[in-house]
Amino acid sequence: MQTRQHLFLNSVWDDAPSGLNAGKCQLVLAFGSSESIVKPEVFQYLKASYPQADIVFSSTAGEIMNDSVYDHSVAATAVELEKNKVRCVKTNINQHNNSFEAGNFLMKQLAQDDLRCIFIISDGTFVNGSELVNGFNEANHLNVPVTGGLAGDADRFEKTFTGLNEIPSQGNVIAVGFYGSGLLVGHGSFGGWDEFGHERTITRSDKNVLYEIDHKNALDLYKQYLGDYVNELPGSALLFPLSIKINGSEENLVRTILSVNEEAKSMTFAGNLPEGSKVRLMKANFDKLIDASSIAATNSYSSIGSQHHEPDLAILVSCVGRKLILQERTDEEVIAAREVLGSKVTITGFYSYGEISPFSAESKCELHNQTMTITTLTEI
Repeated sequence: MQTRQHLFLNSVWDDAPSGLNAGKCQLVLAFGSSESIVKPEVFQYLKASYPQADIVFSSTAGEIMNDSVYDHSVAATAVELEKNKVRCVKTNINQHNNSFEAGNFLMKQLAQDDLRCIFIISDGTFVNGSELVNGFNEANHLNVPVTGGLAGDADRFEKTFTGLNEIPSQGNVIAVGFYGSGLLVGHGSFGGWDEFGHERTITRSDKNVLYEIDHKNALDLYKQYLGDYVNELPGSALLFPLSIKINGSEENLVRTILSVNEEAKSMTFAGNLPEGSKVRLMKANFDKLIDASSIAATNSYSSIGSQHHEPDLAILVSCVGRKLILQERTDEEVIAAREVLGSKVTITGFYSYGEISPFSAESKCELHNQTMTITTLTEI
């Protein structure tokens, strides 16, 4: 596998040297700020540079390239596979009745015997991430790993943009299928947050909208814990996500609040919160958040059963909430992953509104919030 990276910053392209053959490049991943990723000149530059490649775009809450995190930029990574192949498909949420159907449709488009994994780039405002991954899972008869993330819009939560071979727009979901027996795919996801307070039960919800916990208004209960942060809702909610254990599951998911409705006394989350699920509040521990990146990287090796194959490419999808908390220490979680993955790996990625990954090699795909999620690709 050959890669080449480009950074568009302050309206100037910085192109890294590489042995990649631009005419044979199959895939370009372009992650950028909402205001940068939609500039026509960005699409035109990448299309002219890689005329045969599928170019996948996503807006972000921060761009990751190698050991650094950027804002107001576009981080583009071109990929040339030597022995294996890539196929990309796109749909728009408006073409389906719901997010489940969109995921189901895309999975069926990519399914074939030599499929090794799928990487999803989804709109982060109009798509229900939980329903989307449920749709992929329902049609994933080959049980291939499904990873990815929901597009971001800094900390504004207004508009996200995604696209395939076009200037990105709203509502799109892109799925990248990787095929071939000579491809090792690793994945890992970890949060590092501390739980606190009593375990409680969700008693009234509608998919990703929460109304009651323990038969009490959830928003009022939540505000009791926020203290001085209550006047900064919904942004301050990123600092206090919920840990949720869905009925029948042994694993805890993390859910982040996207918005609050004072009139309805409800909170809308990035993923579903089924009634009967157990929840606890969470808070940040800086060192544990950074350590979580190392754990996610280590788990990506565990998922392929080998630490003898240093990955060629690592795609890091972290959460906007982590970035807002870590602030000037944000680079540290990327460097922590690098220390595990090795010095030769090409690192790209972005800060998202939701991360997509299985818990382990044997488990189905899940939507996560407030995690570092890592997908690695290695040609052998």
